[in-house]
Amino acid sequence: MTEVVVVDSPDSASALAAELILSKVRTKPALRLGVATGATPVSLYRQMAVLAKQFGIDLGELQAYALDEYVGLEPGSPQSFRHFLEEHFIEVLGLDPNCLVVPSGDVATIATAGDHFEKAILDTGGIDCQILGIGSNGHIGFNEPGSSLGSRTRVKTLTENTRRDNGAYFSQPEDVPVHCISQGIGTILEARSLVMLAFGDKKAEAVASAVEGPISASCPASAIQLHPHATVILDEGAASRLEQLRYYKFVWENKPDWQSWRLS
Repeated sequence: MTEVVVVDSPDSASALAAELILSKVRTKPALRLGVATGATPVSLYRQMAVLAKQFGIDLGELQAYALDEYVGLEPGSPQSFRHFLEEHFIEVLGLDPNCLVVPSGDVATIATAGDHFEKAILDTGGIDCQILGIGSNGHIGFNEPGSSLGSRTRVKTLTENTRRDNGAYFSQPEDVPVHCISQGIGTILEARSLVMLAFGDKKAEAVASAVEGPISASCPASAIQLHPHATVILDEGAASRLEQLRYYKFVWENKPDWQSWRLS
């Protein structure tokens, strides 16, 4: 069953997720971490940096794998997800940039980029923990509604809704690329554990569909219900449409084994 944790604010959710991930690093210093982009995980990465310093956790062996990348942006583009992760993840945590693997959005090699990225994951033993956000239409990574639940890393066409949501990072909405390369849902589900974060009322409907709705390609994030070790950490706004909200809060507050990873 998917673990659902509801806290009072995005900052509290990010701090809790940071503790969960750092507890895994304590156990396995060379943790292979799947990293997400967008506004949601920025606070998580900052909290990881603060807590790692506070508790003396060495992140020097950490390896990171991005969920996705735009197709066709110029190398070094400030709108690329590689640039985003270098700024908000690598620099914040003080990591070696070479620890980050990003699927290539180079048009010249795009035909083989998905297979190349899948091999990079496989060759290092697979992803231990995958960080996820969720789109307002239920997408994870760039797996838009209709994506196969068994899909692998491949090129996808972005919906207008997703391009509009990402328009804030570009000077003009029409500059948002139409295509991306994204880990597939099948790829994501092979990670040994999943940690999904969602904040705010605008994500509430998608979260409810992902956590309590039927497992369906219409809501790609619903595939997390198939995973044996998925944790969803929400603020109260994102949790507001959950029918079993009281149950989730009760279980979290009364099952100390769920909190065995808290840092001390």
